[in-house]
Amino acid sequence: MDYVNIALKGIFIENMIFAYFLGMCSYLAVSKTVKTAVGLGAAVIFVLGVTVPVNWLLENYILKPGALQWMGAEYAEFDLSFLAFIMYIAVVAAITQLVEMLVEKFSPALYGALGIFLPLIAVNCSILGGALFMQERQYSTIGEATVFAFSSGVGWFIAIVAIAAIREKIKYSKVPAPLKGLGITFILTGLMGIAFMSFSGISL
Repeated sequence: MDYVNIALKGIFIENMIFAYFLGMCSYLAVSKTVKTAVGLGAAVIFVLGVTVPVNWLLENYILKPGALQWMGAEYAEFDLSFLAFIMYIAVVAAITQLVEMLVEKFSPALYGALGIFLPLIAVNCSILGGALFMQERQYSTIGEATVFAFSSGVGWFIAIVAIAAIREKIKYSKVPAPLKGLGITFILTGLMGIAFMSFSGISL
């Protein structure tokens, strides 16, 4: 049941885009078409789903105070938590590089469409935010951290695909000239954020 609660929170109640506005740069830039939005959203799910559990292992078995006691009693006093940021970023950068190579190998068209925003997943604040939320919330098992990671990625995926679908449709609408492009996108994002606030009333 805890896994279901974590998943519902990650996708709907604590959506990375609509609750915390994390990853807005790529969300706005790559959401012009559904095809590119699906590609980037899937990449974010994969990167979050791999990096957060790996960072959970780092946090619990290497970084936090006393985490090294499995190596022996003499290491029980070690505290490497000051390395958390740099270790999290290193893991994110490594997995992002792997994703970039895979996309370039198996889908060159998508690789070209995503352009610079694919390698920029490494500095996407929603990815690092996932690791920091994991650290802050102190998930007790790697299973909980993994469910949180995948559900957060799915929430980000839903957000970018939804706005991309709407942006494709409003191309045929009479949007006032000053609001064309990012203007109407910001308004739509705000409205979608308000809509997602309704999920906060769910009692878990």
